[in-house]
Amino acid sequence: MNVYNLNVKVYLLKDIILNKVQQSIASAIDLALSKDKYYLQFHNDIGYKFYCNNGLYPLELDGVYKEDNIYTFQIRTIDKELAKYLMKEFRNVVTNDIKILKIDLKIISKKHIDKIFSITPVVIKSNNGYWRGNLSLKEFEERIKINLIKKYNKFTGERIDENFEFYTSIEFKNRKPISIDYKNIKLLGDKLQLTIADDELSQKIAYMTLGTGLGENNGRGLGFVNFRWL
Repeated sequence: MNVYNLNVKVYLLKDIILNKVQQSIASAIDLALSKDKYYLQFHNDIGYKFYCNNGLYPLELDGVYKEDNIYTFQIRTIDKELAKYLMKEFRNVVTNDIKILKIDLKIISKKHIDKIFSITPVVIKSNNGYWRGNLSLKEFEERIKINLIKKYNKFTGERIDENFEFYTSIEFKNRKPISIDYKNIKLLGDKLQLTIADDELSQKIAYMTLGTGLGENNGRGLGFVNFRWL
């Protein structure tokens, strides 16, 4: 398994406020996927997408990304064919607010990962919405791990032993839930930092997470993580 990192340079056709950025990027990705019958079905199917993306950079301190300015964002995936497809089809995408200018591709090196930390909010939903008040911290942590195990098994066709530590500590970086606009509703998420366990399987899962994201709704720009090597 490799993690493919696409660095995307974009030109903004109008202002985009911070909590609309992920919707704008998702719309551009969806437009690229809709150009091909297979990837249109891939987009419409329910299930793991095995890609994730972050937001626009450089950050705007006032929370407004400016018309006529140039920004970058990253798409990461463990799906080699999807990476190749996006390298070809994403170059010519223009939406109401974003014009793609340039894409570069690299593979993230496999080194011992000390920590992963979420750049975009991690979402874990209970039956009643946001997890706090509906799930215990132990249940929340279990849901994170099970979600990653299911992604790994689905992508590889394996059934891995679920008895591994994955991380030795978890830290919440936000004091209150972070709100994200999604399909005319607001999702609530958290910024997390995980210290990854040293065993081989935990390291494999952590590396995969760089390309799939942490938690749910990764194809909508949630749960994108960066990392620190040991």
